[in-house]
Amino acid sequence: MAKTPKTKKPKSGDNGVPQNAIIEEHFDTALSSRYLAYALSTITQRALPDVRDGLKPVHRRILFAMRQLKLSPENSHKKSARIVGDVMGQYHPHGDASIYDALVKLSQSFASRYPLVDGQGNFGNIDGDSPAAMRYTEAKMTSAGVALLAGLEEDAVDFVPTYNEEDEEPLVLPAGFPNLLANGSQGIAVGMATSIPPHNAAEICSAALHLIKTPNARVETLMNFILGPDLPTGGIIVEPQESMLESYRTGRGGFKVRARWSVEDTGRGQYQIIITEIPYQVQKSRLIEKLAEVIELKKSPGLIDVRDESAEDIRIVLEPRSKNIDPALLMESLFKISELESRVSLNMNVLDATRTPRVMDLREVIQSWLDHRRVVLLRRSKQRLAKIADRIEVLDGYMIAFLNIDEVIRIIRFEDHPKQELMKAFNLTERQADAILNMRLRALNKLQEIELQTEHDKLSAERDGLDKLVSTDSLQWDTIASQVRDIRDAYGPKTDIGKRRTTFDIAPEINVDLATAFITKEPITVVMSEKGWIRVLKGKMDDLSSVKFKEGDQLGFSVQAETTDKIIVFATNGKFYTLTADKLPGGRGNGEPIRLLVDLENDHDPIGMFVHDPERQLLVASNDGYGFRVSEADIIASTKGGRKTLNVKGDSEAVRVIQVNGDKIATIGDNRKILIFAIDELPVMSRGKGVRLQKFKDGGLADITTFNSETGLTFLDTSMRRNDVPDWTLLEGKRAQAGRMAPRGFSRKSSFDPSRGL
Repeated sequence: MAKTPKTKKPKSGDNGVPQNAIIEEHFDTALSSRYLAYALSTITQRALPDVRDGLKPVHRRILFAMRQLKLSPENSHKKSARIVGDVMGQYHPHGDASIYDALVKLSQSFASRYPLVDGQGNFGNIDGDSPAAMRYTEAKMTSAGVALLAGLEEDAVDFVPTYNEEDEEPLVLPAGFPNLLANGSQGIAVGMATSIPPHNAAEICSAALHLIKTPNARVETLMNFILGPDLPTGGIIVEPQESMLESYRTGRGGFKVRARWSVEDTGRGQYQIIITEIPYQVQKSRLIEKLAEVIELKKSPGLIDVRDESAEDIRIVLEPRSKNIDPALLMESLFKISELESRVSLNMNVLDATRTPRVMDLREVIQSWLDHRRVVLLRRSKQRLAKIADRIEVLDGYMIAFLNIDEVIRIIRFEDHPKQELMKAFNLTERQADAILNMRLRALNKLQEIELQTEHDKLSAERDGLDKLVSTDSLQWDTIASQVRDIRDAYGPKTDIGKRRTTFDIAPEINVDLATAFITKEPITVVMSEKGWIRVLKGKMDDLSSVKFKEGDQLGFSVQAETTDKIIVFATNGKFYTLTADKLPGGRGNGEPIRLLVDLENDHDPIGMFVHDPERQLLVASNDGYGFRVSEADIIASTKGGRKTLNVKGDSEAVRVIQVNGDKIATIGDNRKILIFAIDELPVMSRGKGVRLQKFKDGGLADITTFNSETGLTFLDTSMRRNDVPDWTLLEGKRAQAGRMAPRGFSRKSSFDPSRGL
């Protein structure tokens, strides 16, 4: 008989499930559980800093590895590759590029307000150039980095196993430096982000000291000490105080930062603007590229050239087009269209002491740091007390030995079990007996006895002080306050690194239109022919009879304006087109076709041209008898494509745009019927088809006008003479009615005034 082959029993994994087993699970459940695990890992391990030391795991591991390599400020630098290798191999199982990038940012003075790493070599620059490879650069810690690690060997914080459980790493650093606010943090996680700009360390310490003294201090009070962000690249914050207070109170907000500039006299009335500080996280090379693009696209007519004359310090030179241009106006225009002004966001979303992400206000952030410093103080004190107790125990044994030296020597020489005999004879502990047996003979002299007594007294005094410290809250806070003062003195305003770089100012109120501030204001007359050729004539011309046009063409529209005005053209497609008067072609020749300046279709024509006045109200109407009122503030077009306002479809077209001037509206159709109704019956809209103005059986709307009921309605007769309608109230009705026949003598063109414009 053939033997039945034995089936191998599948191996089980760590979770007890056989390897290669098929696990049935609902897709939604599987996806949500795995994505939640990924999200939590991203939030806690990569994106959000710990409120206590202000560090993410990669930064914490870099500093810890540098401490293990003894890279303190007084020692020499070591290769960055060595540091990255140790971090990656022992603590941070990720790519070397991410670790090196984090190391670089800790050393960049334009990225970190108080660098934690002292880099030697090419660590990048503010232009955005990449640092040299890690094999070419060297690094060690700064005093701020050392302060974050101070007390680590004194059981100040908890240690956890590393990723491979071969070693241990700190869960959080002792944080003897207020790193979270001082250096800030940036990070994006799944569904949440953090953005904390750097602040001044001395101001943070002053606020912390006030909070120790007054635990219930409000954010408004703390802002008397912390004036606002203190950015590594300097600049000027122009955010209102009320807005900054709200940001610090809620933990969310932002700060508007501007470049620092000054005017440099170049002689003969000429000047140039010098930029010496740029906003935080703005690359200088990119900024200059954008300014060059502004000049090329003529977005700022007052700027003619930009040069980068930077060496170690920033020096960007802006050259104005004319010496008559106000430098403040020029800079205001550049602030609006370039990164010379940027917004630094504030989102204090951090991990609290329980590793829970939440948004804190300014007071909570400082209090969390102080609470952590208290925990560190207590843990270090208790660890020191344990060491003192251990040492005093040994010293007590030594003192007993010195007092009974002859008997101790006899026991050691003649007893078979001297340790047990010593413990029995002098009531010693096992540790004391071992210490006596291990004592050298030279320690038996009188001088050594005096030194031991001195050490015992000193340790006893220290122990009493620590016992009192551990049991007294006020002493604990006094000790923390003393430590905070030491930090404030080390990074005070009189030191080079502690001096405030970012200042505060109020953005000036500019009452002029920056778009036209650099245009020389001159009177002009804008002329457009019936075939759509437009040009500008210098001065205000009332008599245009001498103006020549192409053969077969004649005057269509003319308006008197200034070079700083906006010219509005309304076309039969229901669109308003915006033209700047200073950009229109000159009066020599016949001008240019309007279709080259705006995207006007060939099957549509202009039916109105006027100077823009945002305070006016217009009435637009189509030939099928629909229309509405619209504010001129709502018709400005930002592109050549125009702004669609009156919707027309099929064969219908826009026929009229007039200024609303009066309390009555009069319409006349192709059937020569007139309807008058109150202007309030016509709605104000920004876009649409409108409402029916007048009902027609045949034809459509021929003309429309507005008038004041006190002055009455006038019309032109067939001889083009102006006449008053004898009793216009007979023609009055409700909107959308058919109307009544026009009075005898009314113009056969069915127009109230064919010669009038807007």
